[in-house]
Amino acid sequence: MDRVKILNEKGSKILYMDFTYLRDYEDIKSIIDSSREYIRVQDENSALTLTNLEGMHFNSEIKNAFSSFIGGNKPYVRASAVIGLSGLLRMMYNGVNRLTGRDIRSFNSKDEAIDWLANRSN
Repeated sequence: MDRVKILNEKGSKILYMDFTYLRDYEDIKSIIDSSREYIRVQDENSALTLTNLEGMHFNSEIKNAFSSFIGGNKPYVRASAVIGLSGLLRMMYNGVNRLTGRDIRSFNSKDEAIDWLANRSN
């Protein structure tokens, strides 16, 4: 299963990162690394990203990897959305947003997130 792909939705290219139900740091880091390669060659303030974190395991090592990744992407990303947050994962992600100064919006469904991102592509 390809966990990093470009979605062509509503006239917009959206980088989709699928971390669903991952538990292993190396698997998570692999997705982060692949995504970084795409994002950091985009024009400033142009990339749209959608991250699915449903059921993903997290710990301090994973939190640190996400903080570094998200903070470093800031100049390249126009808008970011996340789906699949609940409970402790939502608290962790809110903390990462604060630490990185990013505004990553949370949505209940992939379709809602895509609609919101597509409206920010112009």
